[in-house]
Amino acid sequence: MPAFLVVLDVDSTLIENEVIELIADAAGTREEVAAVTARAMNGELDFAASLRERVATLAGLDAAVLADVRERVTVTRGVPELVAGVHAAGGRVAVVSGGFHEILDPLAERLGLDAWRANRLEVADGRLTGRVDGPIVDAKAKADALRAWAADAGIPSLGTIAIGDGANDLVMMAEAGLSVGFDAKAPVRQRADVLLDERDLSLVLPLLGLGRPALPSSFPV
Repeated sequence: MPAFLVVLDVDSTLIENEVIELIADAAGTREEVAAVTARAMNGELDFAASLRERVATLAGLDAAVLADVRERVTVTRGVPELVAGVHAAGGRVAVVSGGFHEILDPLAERLGLDAWRANRLEVADGRLTGRVDGPIVDAKAKADALRAWAADAGIPSLGTIAIGDGANDLVMMAEAGLSVGFDAKAPVRQRADVLLDERDLSLVLPLLGLGRPALPSSFPV
């Protein structure tokens, strides 16, 4: 049975980017999208409504651009060490994202994550429709994912750690036994159990009583 579960946000936490802004680059709407993203992460806007507004600006974009976006994603420093350290100690690492499976799936597989969940972009005739396909992964959905993954693995809530940076992570963080604000926005800074301001996720390991592992040369980054 896994000893504990670490669940991370993705955009600006697991990765350095906001994926929807990378996609918006191709649509010529990055400035508009970034402004809405900032307000949503600071808790000024409802996340689901803000996501629909941002995705709507992508309507008509060739879906092939998503392959280019995947190449532009940068994994945050310390992620490989965090994953290896948690796995070596018998724990699990999962991520839940207000972003998109189309970008997250290959990255999560490459990093060896145990579970992940995100939104999906609706595509018709090879182009983005400007809509999300299926229910939106919002703050409640993030908390539900953490709870379900813990239950499936037989891990009590006290054995869960949630790491995030924005208002959309707060419900998940409140659900966890330990909440870590990672280079966090104001709403998270006020409520997280621990704040990490250096953008190095391997610094989570000492919080869990774990050392930094030596990575094999073949470990994906």
